[in-house]
Amino acid sequence: MPMRAYPALLAVAATVTAACLSIMAGWQRGGFLAERALWVAVGVVLVVAAHLLPALCRPHGWSVRVIGAVLWVSCMAATCYGHAVFFLMAQKHAGELRAAAVLVVTAQGRGLAEIARDRADAVTRLARTNARRCVEPCPSLTAERTAAAARVGALNIEQAEARRAEAAQDRATAARASALADPVTGALTEFGVAAPRAELVTGLAFAAVLEAVACFCWLLALRPTDLTEIAVTPATKGSHAESVTAVTSASNAVAPVAEPVAVEAAPVLRLPVVEQADDVTRVITAVAAGQLRATVTEIRKFLGCSQARAAAVRKQIEPSTI
Repeated sequence: MPMRAYPALLAVAATVTAACLSIMAGWQRGGFLAERALWVAVGVVLVVAAHLLPALCRPHGWSVRVIGAVLWVSCMAATCYGHAVFFLMAQKHAGELRAAAVLVVTAQGRGLAEIARDRADAVTRLARTNARRCVEPCPSLTAERTAAAARVGALNIEQAEARRAEAAQDRATAARASALADPVTGALTEFGVAAPRAELVTGLAFAAVLEAVACFCWLLALRPTDLTEIAVTPATKGSHAESVTAVTSASNAVAPVAEPVAVEAAPVLRLPVVEQADDVTRVITAVAAGQLRATVTEIRKFLGCSQARAAAVRKQIEPSTI
């Protein structure tokens, strides 16, 4: 697999993920079905534009790049906002699921206020019976005192049970509130950041990182091809092929069998100066034989080289063609 395919795969994965986030965010923000569909379409278009605009505007001039940069910033802002909506809604739903798992504590019996009123009446009655005096033994007074004391004791027990139930309710309420908050953003509140603001900041941070990864990978995947390598390679191959033919034909009188093998075995070891000299010789021979006109275009086609190489050869053969 070529190296260009790896950033392309990562770019496609990031774009698909961002598009899914925009689809979910648009679906949650719309009311009617048509509104949800339009929100989804707008989000997907903005995501694709934010990812591909830098790579598409790179080959153009500065005017197109400036316009593309402005559009790209706008698309990034809208896309990050949509992703933040999704992250906040996802955190809310996750918190609701965690809170639903917390046991619900319901108070049974009377409340503390009602118990406190009855206890006040019982204490008052007990105080009145204790204040009464009887010269002779009074069984009725003793019984009334005992009943008032028992009533106060029962109300004290009921009040303690109500307080324990209320404390259990408070603990359950605190556990549900803690479950509703995201664990990470809840830790950020210790640094003085409000929980809603921390959730918004984390959502925007996740969205910005995802968009940045997608844009950078598309820049790598859609980068232009290296034209230097493509232009030089055919010229070098063509020059070597013609050079072998020319040297072989010129040396037939001296070494008709061994010379072609020597030249063909090491064409790459020739220095650029020798290659250029051989090209000049070939061009001069072709011009003298009437097979070639001494123009840069004809020389470039004949040698299969670049425009600069053909121009250099043309300058070297000028004294011979005058």
